[in-house]
Amino acid sequence: MSVTEPAPSRCPAVTYSPHEQRPVGEWTAFFDQLRDEAPVVRNTFANGYYVLTRYEDILSAYQDTETFSTQAVTVLEPDPSYRWIPHMLGGDEHRQWRRQLGPYFSPRAIEGLDDRIRARAVGLIESFVDRGSCDVISDFSFHFPTTIFLELMGLPVGDLDRFMAWEANILHSNGSTPEEIADNRMTAMAAVYEYFGEVIADRRRRPGDDLVSHAIAFKVDGRPVTDDEVLSYCFFMFMAGLDTVAAALGYSLYHLATHPEDRARIVADPGLIPSAIEEILRAYAFTIPARKVTRDIEVAGCPIAAGSMVQLPIKAAMRDGDAFASASEVLIDRKPNNHIAFGAGPHRCLGSHLARHELAIALEEWHKRIPDYRLADGAVITEVGRSSGPDTVPVVWAR
Repeated sequence: MSVTEPAPSRCPAVTYSPHEQRPVGEWTAFFDQLRDEAPVVRNTFANGYYVLTRYEDILSAYQDTETFSTQAVTVLEPDPSYRWIPHMLGGDEHRQWRRQLGPYFSPRAIEGLDDRIRARAVGLIESFVDRGSCDVISDFSFHFPTTIFLELMGLPVGDLDRFMAWEANILHSNGSTPEEIADNRMTAMAAVYEYFGEVIADRRRRPGDDLVSHAIAFKVDGRPVTDDEVLSYCFFMFMAGLDTVAAALGYSLYHLATHPEDRARIVADPGLIPSAIEEILRAYAFTIPARKVTRDIEVAGCPIAAGSMVQLPIKAAMRDGDAFASASEVLIDRKPNNHIAFGAGPHRCLGSHLARHELAIALEEWHKRIPDYRLADGAVITEVGRSSGPDTVPVVWAR
């Protein structure tokens, strides 16, 4: 069966665009509906791809990297011309990169960044606290992880505005037409590659104590890594390190702005913040990765041919009632909470410790200064059906 042939009855066919903008919650309800309909569905949008809907099947797919390959990680690009490192590597090559990167993202290494992360959070919040209002996304959550990223990569914080513009064009569909969106995305990607190409050349001449300089010194299969490999690594760090934390922080403050009882609990007991973060990561899971199937398989009675693209929506897995009691409820003290918001298996997010630290510190410092806030009147919070988070979260508070 090719990916363009009609799906059999065991794989109900649906048609929807993952680029569609909907109010927050509607995409989650949509994936709940898909899961109720069948364990596997086939979206006929574009060239077509399969969507797994149950926690058990999605977890198994993440763990079986030989069958569900990361050689392609976006359902609409089954044969990509790029190779993000280390995410799109497999086997021993992937393990070698992870082993060398691991010490820089270990819990101990991340704890050493706490003071810098906290200073960034405080500085941003203090810049708008007296206004009595802000847009969580544009005023806080985009800037916060981006400045941390720049420091880790040894880049000047003065380049923040450029990175913000590139991020918006690549990850947030800037433009009024599909053609304009595509042109803006390609232009921004080319600019990012050019920027990091210059950075790599500079680090070759003058290495420092930063993630670019360290990566340049790596060896794979006994040979030094190439500039092209380091460039792919830098671009993946740019993609992974900015938008995911920004989206998670946006959802966190959206939830707490609309659920005053949960907000009051963490203000009264900041020790609940780590647990609340884990639950918000579960309940508002937004990443929707994909894999390419390397052999003919069958999932829950649905045959899937080699070469097909399969989407593994963590959003669907996290609300599966067979995996989580009261799965549709947000319980900020949920125990246990075996979510897979950071993925699972060998490709589980390398930066999960950093993300948790950034989120915890951001919520701690925010609620010290702004303990009582709500959504602005008339605010409509929307998201698209892929992993980008809310575009705006306007909140207000008494000055």
